[in-house]
Amino acid sequence: MARHYKQLTYAERCQIEILKSNSTTDAQIAKVLGKSRSTICREIKRNSCSGKYKAQSADIFSKKRKFRTPKKMRGALLAKIEGHLKNQQWSPSQIAGRLKREGIRISHETIYQHVLKDKKNGGLLYKHLRRSGKKYNKRSKGSAGRGCIPNRVDISLRPMIVEEKSRLGDWETDTIIGADHDGAIVSIVDRTSKLTKLAKVERKTALEVEQAILFKLSPLSDFVHTITSDNGKEFANHQAIAHALGATFYFAHPYHSWERGLNEHTNGLVRQYISKGERLSSISQEQLDEIESLLNHRPRASLNFNTPLEIFARLSHGHI
Repeated sequence: MARHYKQLTYAERCQIEILKSNSTTDAQIAKVLGKSRSTICREIKRNSCSGKYKAQSADIFSKKRKFRTPKKMRGALLAKIEGHLKNQQWSPSQIAGRLKREGIRISHETIYQHVLKDKKNGGLLYKHLRRSGKKYNKRSKGSAGRGCIPNRVDISLRPMIVEEKSRLGDWETDTIIGADHDGAIVSIVDRTSKLTKLAKVERKTALEVEQAILFKLSPLSDFVHTITSDNGKEFANHQAIAHALGATFYFAHPYHSWERGLNEHTNGLVRQYISKGERLSSISQEQLDEIESLLNHRPRASLNFNTPLEIFARLSHGHI
C-alpha cells in the first residue's frame, strides 16, 4: 500500500537538526523518525540554507511554500488570471512569471490547459491569446529603392554599448502600414527597458514620421542616445531627428530585420490589437495610447517578468 505523505512537524525537524549535527545518515534519520528515506532527503534538500539544516528556518521555508502554492486555479486567483488574459492580453507565460514574483506558483502550461478546456466548452478565452492559433506571417522585404538615404550612418558604426543593453536610451523604430497603405503607425522601442511608444501618421512621409518621433521622444530626450531604423525612405529626415534629440541615428543593413529584432517583435505585439487587414486611418491616437499603455504594463520574460514601465522608471529614477 502506498504511504501518504504527511508534513513533518517542528519537533521532527528539531530531531533532524540534532541528528544531522552528529553526522547521522539520512537513512538512519529516517529509521529514527519512522519516515521514508526519500522524505528525509527531500526535507533536507528543500529546506537547508547555505548547506546547513536548521529546524527553525526549515519550518519557515516549508510553511511559506505551502502558503504560496495553490492547489487549484479557482476563486480570486482564477478571476485574476482570466482578467490578465482578457483585459491586458498577457500570455500564460507572462501571467505565470508575474504570479511567481508575487509568491504564487502556477505553471504556464496549467493556464494553457485552462484556456483549452474553456475553448472546448465554448468559451472565448483562447481569442485573447496573442496569435489565437494563427500562423505567424513574416514581414515582406519592402519595395525597391530602400537604402538610398542621403548621409545614412551604417549600423556597423554603432557603439558596442548599444549591444550590451546596459543603459536606457538606445531606441529602435519602424513603421506599421495599414491595409491598402491607408494610414500608418510609427513604433519606437527602447532596447533595454522594452518601453514602447506609438504614434499615428496619416501618410508615411519623411516629414510626418519625423514629427511623430519627436512627438514621442522629445519628453524623454535625456534618455535618447541612439535611434536605429530600417532603410525605408520615411526615415530620410534622420539628421533633423538626431539634431533635435541630441542623438545619433543609425540604419540597419537592407533586409536584415534581425538587426532590429526587438522592434519587429514589438510590431507583432501591436498586431495583437490591430489586425493586418485593418485600415489604420480609422485608428485614433487615443487608441494607440491605450495599446501603448497595455504593452508597457505587460510583464516580459526577458525582464524577469517586470514590466517595461517598471524597468524604465527604476533605471531613470522615476523620470517618466
